[in-house]
Amino acid sequence: MDGRILVTGAAGFIGFHLSRRLLAEGYSVYGIDNLNAYYDPALKRARLAQLESHPAFQFQRLDLADRAGMEALFSRLPFAAVVNLAAQAGVRYSLKAPHEYVDSNLQGFLNVLEGCRQQQVQHLLFASSSSVYGANSQLPYSTHDPVDHPVSLYAATKRAGELMAHSYAHLYRIPCTGLRFFTVYGPWGRPDMAYFSFTQKILAGEKIPVFNHGQMQRDFTYIDDIVEAVTRLLPLAPAPQESWPADPASSAAPFRIHNIGNHQPVALLEFIRLLEEALGRSAELELLPMQDGDVHATYAEVSELQRTVDFAPRTDLATGLGRFVAWYRDYFGGQ
Repeated sequence: MDGRILVTGAAGFIGFHLSRRLLAEGYSVYGIDNLNAYYDPALKRARLAQLESHPAFQFQRLDLADRAGMEALFSRLPFAAVVNLAAQAGVRYSLKAPHEYVDSNLQGFLNVLEGCRQQQVQHLLFASSSSVYGANSQLPYSTHDPVDHPVSLYAATKRAGELMAHSYAHLYRIPCTGLRFFTVYGPWGRPDMAYFSFTQKILAGEKIPVFNHGQMQRDFTYIDDIVEAVTRLLPLAPAPQESWPADPASSAAPFRIHNIGNHQPVALLEFIRLLEEALGRSAELELLPMQDGDVHATYAEVSELQRTVDFAPRTDLATGLGRFVAWYRDYFGGQ
C-alpha cells in the first residue's frame, strides 16, 4: 500500500508499537493522540519521543471528539489508510465515567468515519475488543457468533463502533476491518492493565486484588503478535461478499471482523504464578468477588485470521511476561 497511514492513538500502547512497525516497513505514518490523563501521560510522551526520532513520522495532538479539528485534518492531508486505535479504554472505568466513552468511542469514531468518507480511503482498520462477546457463554469466541449482550458500557460502545463502521461500508463502500483484540500485554503497556499493576504492587510488597477469587481465564495476547496481524491485514482491504450467508463476520458490503487473540486462555492464578517467576518475587493475594462488567473467560477462535493472513498469535505467556518484566525494570530503573 502506497501513501501516508493515519494511526490514531499513536502514543498509546498498541498505537506506538504499530507505528514503530509500520515505519520499519517503510510506511509514512501520521499519528494523532490527545495525550489524556487516563494514565500517566509521561509514559505516552516517552513512547512518542521514540517515534518522533524517525523522519517518516509526523505527530499532531488532537482529540477524536474534536469535530472541527478532525475535519481540518482530513481536509489538509490525504491518507491511503487509517488505523483507528484511539479510544477510551477500560471496563471498570466505564462504570465511573460513561460520558467519556460516548465522546471518544462513539462521537470520536464518527469523526473518523466521516473523514474516511470524505477521502474515500482505501482501507479503515479499527480496534474493537473481546469485550463485545459479553454474556456469550459459548467458547471459544467466534466472529460468526452474535454479540448482542454486552455487559459493560465499554463493550457496548465497541460493538456500536462495529455497527457504525458497517453502515459506512454499506453506504459509502469504504472497506472496513474490525479488530477484536484479546487482553493485549507487553513492553510499554498500559498501567491500568492487570499485568502492569500487579507488577508494581508485587515489587512494592503490596497485596494484589484478585477478582472472582481468581476463578477467571483470559486469552493473553502479546503485543508483537497483535502488530504482526494488523500489519498483514493493512494491505488486504475486504471486498463485498457477493453470496453473503448473513454471517456476522462478513457482509455484502466491504466489511470484515477478525479476532486477534492467542487462542490459549490462561487461568488468572496461573498468570500470577508466571508473573511471580518472571519477577523472582511472591505475590500476596487479596481475593475479592466478581466485579460488575467482568466476564469469567475469554478465548479467541482465530481460524478466519489464519486463513486471511497465514498467521495467528503464538507467543506463550511465560515468554511475553519475561519480556515485559525486563522492559519494566529497565524503564523504571531496575526494581
